[in-house]
Parts: sequence; C-alpha cells; structure tokens
Amino acid sequence: MSATLFVSDLHLCETRPRVTRLFLDFLAHRAAKAEALYILGDLFEYWAGDDDLETPLHREVTAAMRALADRGTHLYVMHGNRDFLMGAGFAEASGAVLLTDPLLIDLHGRSAVLTHGDQLCTDDTAYQAFRDMVRAPQWQQQFLALPLAERKAQIAALRNRSVQEKSYKDAGIMDVNAGAVDALLRCHDYPPLLIHGHTHRPARHRVEVDGRVCERIVLADWDDSGGYLACDADGCKAYPLS
Repeated sequence: MSATLFVSDLHLCETRPRVTRLFLDFLAHRAAKAEALYILGDLFEYWAGDDDLETPLHREVTAAMRALADRGTHLYVMHGNRDFLMGAGFAEASGAVLLTDPLLIDLHGRSAVLTHGDQLCTDDTAYQAFRDMVRAPQWQQQFLALPLAERKAQIAALRNRSVQEKSYKDAGIMDVNAGAVDALLRCHDYPPLLIHGHTHRPARHRVEVDGRVCERIVLADWDDSGGYLACDADGCKAYPLS
C-alpha cells in the first residue's frame, strides 16, 4: 500500500526560490509515488485572493500540483494562518480538495485528527482575536472586494507588524496549549493520532487525556531544509528533504 504524506508551513514566496524548487521536486518524485498528499496550511507565505493566481510563482506551483493530482495522487490542502483566503479558484487550478480545520480522517486503519495548529495556540489571545476576525465571512467578503494591490499592501503591513510583535512575545505563548489539545482530542473521541504544523517545532509527543493515549506529531516547517511525514499501515515516520 502506498504511503500518505503530510507537509505544512512551506511559506512559498518569490524571495525564497530554493524552497519552491524543493517543493516542485518533492511533488514530481516523492509525492508522485504516494497515495495521498495532505498540505496542512501555510503552503504560501500569503494569499491575497484567487484573482492572484496568474503570478509566475502561483502558476508554476498550482500547475505542478494539478499534474500530481492528474497522475492519481489524492491532493488535500488545509488553510493556514497565512493562506486562509484560498478558495474555489485555487482548488480548481491546483486539483486539490480544500479541507475543513480540524478534520478527522481514517489513516490506514487508525483515526487521526488533522489541523493547521494555530487554533491550539490559545495562550496568544491577541492572535486568537485576530484569527476570529479574519476568518469571519463578512470580513473576508469586504477584504476581497478591495483592489488586489491594496490587499497586498495591507498584507505586507500585517506581516511586518507580526514580525515585530513576535520579537517581544514570550515563546511559550506561541506554542500549543495543553488544554486546547486535550479538548480537541475529547471532541473527536480520543483518536490515537493528532497531526499539525504551525509552531515550527517538529517533534512527536505522547499525550494522555482522560486515561487515553494519543500521539501528537508536529510537522517540520520548510524554513531551512524542510521535511515530510509518511504514514502507512505500519505507522508514521518523518523524513528530511536533504
């Protein structure tokens, strides 16, 4: 049986061409042999709207994703905190199915909850308030009605502010909250696996909640060399790209 692959936090953008090349190579080789590929958020550094599909980077990436899907690999994409405005136009261009967050799946005979992970960082109350605002349908409708150039300018300003805020935030509040993890597992009837990204802290954690044991797997980001998780009937294993 072919493996199911998971990646997250690639943050593709024009200023990081090496990461784009890594991803395109990953799609053409490793992912092409997989049963399915799940991208659990922040595929792009930002997404201003589906009317931005014609930039060279977006055309190249979505074409490669479409080629993978057309060859038979099931392709799934979850919104991250950077690219939550991806919509039906992106899905059509890339051949990907857009997922709800969180999502419970059957992973080769075991239940697994998938999430980007940002909603688990509940100690960062300022971010959670911002997340609630930008995920609201009315806010998104109003924002997407702005000219594309204005949307990009606002996004650039928000990214700069985010970098500044992170410099004085305690690192602990930007990690997941144990209570939020427990609540998510309870909500989904204690699945044995929880897979997420967002925190850029790849690791495997044993979580015990209400006497039930779960493994929380944090995916690698692609800020440096990147990596992916491969799961089959024998379990899950993380691999570096280089």
